[in-house]
Amino acid sequence: MSDDAAELHPPQSVDGYRDPEPFSAEVQDHRFTFYPAGSDRFDALMEMIEGAQSSLAIFYYMFQADHTGTRIRGALIRAAQRGVDVHLMIDDFGSDAPQAFFDPIMRAGGRFSRFQPGWNVRYLIRNHQKFVIADRARVLTGGFNVSDHYFAPPEVNGWCDLGVMIEGEVVKRFCSWFAELETWTADGEAQFRSIRRMVRDWDGGSGPVQLLLGGPTRMTSAWARMAKLDIARASRLDLVMAYFSPPGSMRRQIRRLARRGRARLVMAGKTDNGATIGASRALYGGLLRAGASVAEFQPCKLHMKLMVVDDISYFGSANLDMRSVRLNLELMVRIEDAALAERLRGLVDHMEQWSEPVTRELHRKRGTLFNRIRWQLGWFLVYVLDYTVTRRLNLGL
Repeated sequence: MSDDAAELHPPQSVDGYRDPEPFSAEVQDHRFTFYPAGSDRFDALMEMIEGAQSSLAIFYYMFQADHTGTRIRGALIRAAQRGVDVHLMIDDFGSDAPQAFFDPIMRAGGRFSRFQPGWNVRYLIRNHQKFVIADRARVLTGGFNVSDHYFAPPEVNGWCDLGVMIEGEVVKRFCSWFAELETWTADGEAQFRSIRRMVRDWDGGSGPVQLLLGGPTRMTSAWARMAKLDIARASRLDLVMAYFSPPGSMRRQIRRLARRGRARLVMAGKTDNGATIGASRALYGGLLRAGASVAEFQPCKLHMKLMVVDDISYFGSANLDMRSVRLNLELMVRIEDAALAERLRGLVDHMEQWSEPVTRELHRKRGTLFNRIRWQLGWFLVYVLDYTVTRRLNLGL
């Protein structure tokens, strides 16, 4: 364990859990600042909006009309009033805030759009991405949405997640992708096949820092395809993943890696959707038999999406599940850099220390016939349905 990783470790007590402090790294001509704590993510988002001089381009899967959403909306209104070009887009399925909630942004001079409005073929698509671009120079991205739950502290069971501020050349690719989303949402006749073509033809870059996309293409999403290739030739995998129910081909690659090297997986031990934990537990047996280390995070709900594959790091909006791999519009930043990979493994160390190890003995003890049936049902449901739907079913564990 590196000295940086050791600094992330609080005392060994769930009751005393603390989110790590923000940390930054200069990597491949880019600057990355990581925000594991909800309060720090909120402050970074507010600072970004309040400090914008010329433009704000924003996309969120979920933007709620709660206390946090109202504060963020207020900052966007003030930005528009001082002449900043503000354009907020949200996913129509993921966000339940009414149109009236967003109207003040437009009255202030900003723009507002919904992805996939209406009951037609577009409704099949979920845009699960989350990112904010300020002045075409900085991006804040990660797994978090705009809702009280994503910024609440762990002691009240807020989501444990990760936000990342990015400065550097890859920001231009975020700008290009947002422009493509603007064009698609503005076209009332835009079709399912056009969004597939946009994702299929996307150029994520060939350098050490790439912006990879996923979406409803006939083949495995670009980000997942690249991740599978990296896992296939790696000797070490460290990940923290909120929802884990990947297709069989990816599970096989992880098991093979575990047999030849080391695979460490930190999963959710708490959530607001019991079916997702059941779906993951349905897959633990094969992973454990292959020699993978599995643990479930205990202090609060887990929403983080982070993978470190040898010297390559991935973070963004995508889970390792069927929807993120094959259907949802997702984005993942891929970085080739050994020093950053080591630093992020330190974050995984921190998460693992606050997790319950899942041994083969514990897994067998949990695996009663009744539980196995529930796990398999959970796996089936999250494999084919949106999490918003399965959450309402409240299957439990």
